[in-house]
Amino acid sequence: MAESSESVVRIPDAKVALSTASVYPESTATAFEVAARLGYDGVEVMVWTDPVSQDIEALRRLSDYHQVPVLAVHAPCLLITQRVWSTDPWVKLQRARAAAEKLGASTVVVHPPFRWQRQYAREFIDGIWRMAGETDVRFAVENMYPWRYRDREMLAYAPEWDVSKDDYRHYTIDLSHTATARSDAMEMIGRMGDRLGHVHLADGRGSAKDEHLVPGRGTQPCAELLEHLARTGFDGHVVIEVNTRRAMSAAEREADLAEALAFTRLHLASSARVR
Repeated sequence: MAESSESVVRIPDAKVALSTASVYPESTATAFEVAARLGYDGVEVMVWTDPVSQDIEALRRLSDYHQVPVLAVHAPCLLITQRVWSTDPWVKLQRARAAAEKLGASTVVVHPPFRWQRQYAREFIDGIWRMAGETDVRFAVENMYPWRYRDREMLAYAPEWDVSKDDYRHYTIDLSHTATARSDAMEMIGRMGDRLGHVHLADGRGSAKDEHLVPGRGTQPCAELLEHLARTGFDGHVVIEVNTRRAMSAAEREADLAEALAFTRLHLASSARVR
């Protein structure tokens, strides 16, 4: 008599969160509402010029009201946030860590320094290790990309835009950034190894612009990455960080974010044959 087999579905412990940046130009408060309505596991708060994103008590109230936990805090590392939470980059990270601890978030996402932040860049790797040793919160350093204009390229980040070449306790991989850098995302993940602690899921086509397309609409190995996470028992967070600025309505924006969530859950569910 032939042995029978059946399919089972293994779903990793990874939670799927919505970046509050994904509803821009809508507010941080709107992101909590959308995340709750669509069934996301939580949010990643992008700390930027929206006052609510900088206010821990306001974020706590939103989290409690919508029953949507804050899973990660993205430190204010962008050009437009250079004066948010101080002009001192180390103070920004200290405040991001304090926010994560108070909100129960497990991860602080941080970009490598801009090259013109020379002292910060020189101290960055050692400083991140030091701060990581002072808390249970993960400092997950995110891959970036060269800046391009026509046929010219500028290396804007230091020590490296490809953070997998440097020594950090935890990494964030962003697949829109690998598209813009025209780098191999799966090779980068291989270099990160078990230090990959956080994922920004988006897509891109290799444009010089950081596109942050809905997963599946570009050329990046979004499905392959998620299936890899499922096989390897990834226990970090997968954060949908997409650009919905061109949405013509709230309904169109939510449809994009629902599609991104469905894509992510589908590919995190890895089928395995057992006897």
